[in-house]
Amino acid sequence: MTALHDMTAGELLAAYKSKSLSPVEATDAVIARIEAWEPKLKALYAPDFEGARKAAKASEARWQKGAPQGALDGVPITIKENIATKGVPVPLGTAATELVPAAADAPAAARVREAGAIILAKTTMPDYGMLSSGRSSFHPLTRNPWNLAWNPGGSSAGAGASAAAGYGPLHLGTDIGGSVRLPASWNGIFTLKPSLGRVPVDPPFFGRAIGPMTRAVADSCLLMAELSKPDWRDHMNLPPADIDWNAGPLEPKGLRIGLHMDAGCGMPVEPETKAAIEAAAKLFAAAGAHVEPVAPFMTPAMLDLQDTFWRVRSWVDFSALSHARQAKVLPFIADWCRAGADVSGPMVIRGVNNYMAIRAATVKATQPFDYVLSPTSPVPTFPAEWEMPSNDVNRAMDHIGFTMPYNMSEQPAASINCAYTKEGKPIGLQISGRRFDDSGVLRISKWFESVRGAQKKWPEPPTP
Repeated sequence: MTALHDMTAGELLAAYKSKSLSPVEATDAVIARIEAWEPKLKALYAPDFEGARKAAKASEARWQKGAPQGALDGVPITIKENIATKGVPVPLGTAATELVPAAADAPAAARVREAGAIILAKTTMPDYGMLSSGRSSFHPLTRNPWNLAWNPGGSSAGAGASAAAGYGPLHLGTDIGGSVRLPASWNGIFTLKPSLGRVPVDPPFFGRAIGPMTRAVADSCLLMAELSKPDWRDHMNLPPADIDWNAGPLEPKGLRIGLHMDAGCGMPVEPETKAAIEAAAKLFAAAGAHVEPVAPFMTPAMLDLQDTFWRVRSWVDFSALSHARQAKVLPFIADWCRAGADVSGPMVIRGVNNYMAIRAATVKATQPFDYVLSPTSPVPTFPAEWEMPSNDVNRAMDHIGFTMPYNMSEQPAASINCAYTKEGKPIGLQISGRRFDDSGVLRISKWFESVRGAQKKWPEPPTP
């Protein structure tokens, strides 16, 4: 029997419909799992178990009448803390933020609440979401459930850790350069960074996306059906589209698949990761796909200019803080922001132009292919106490050469576990598609999920 906290959203919904399980039982089981893990994992912010239990009772009553509120009625969910939920402050991962309760649900939070999902808690993130780490000046250090000495990644740190630890089946994260895909890779779970505008974001920004983070691909599909509903608050929102989010797996036979093993910038791909991605590509080839190499299309200069652009953007916000509040920001992030203080106007324009150059290069390199395979990260997870895989503020973005281009190009990109290192660290396979083909990326991910082989048992909480 599958433990209640390990059940997928699809399994829970089927059990509610058959009346073999109630949302109250499922919610209680997930809360018990959280209470066993959370003293060590520290993945949550603002848990509301009393509110969750009250919502679960209301959901139970609806299911007993055979009248669920929506497609996610009674399914537990966590939401990254920078996605506003009414009444809960949004610290953005930093102690420098004045804690003011949010006036309303952000679009993604509103959609899952309308669908009947049970919101258990918010999840942690690092300062301003600009670290691939569980480090934060506001939240306690978030760790990786596979090994508490390891980093969960970020910036959707708590969401990735929560999914792997069994804090329910559904989790929401955000991604501007890899922030759902990197923690998905390092926690051994699945995620989709959708096409820009597919999921409404408030406030929207270049490359910023909200994505589902789940253990099973089908659960991300369930979430996308709700998250993709339009919302006027996102002025970059795509028009409504008739997408069958629950379509079956896409067989690779006859597809042209790109294999991208050299980002052209940043950290080199370490050997175990390289071997794992190449082994995954062989599964596609064996199924009849035409697998061809993709040449590097990023350059070190492109990555450096994007880093500079983000530093300037963050310096504008950082410099507006009082000195007292600046002193509360994580020192690594404060130093990173200060490097944007004296950047000239022409250099800022070069950064904007570089954004467009990355966008053009990514589309040009990937357009010949139906889907492109690559490592999500060139390296596996790293010590929990580090801010970045490089642990160097001067090389802060050296690990996002494979993920960040798809934020700039607005193309969908998923990360799905494909292997483990000898130490047991999960390795993520990134699968990207053409712009707007979110459903196709999900469907080809479903296929890979069915053929990738046995997965390790999900981690268990440490004994007291």
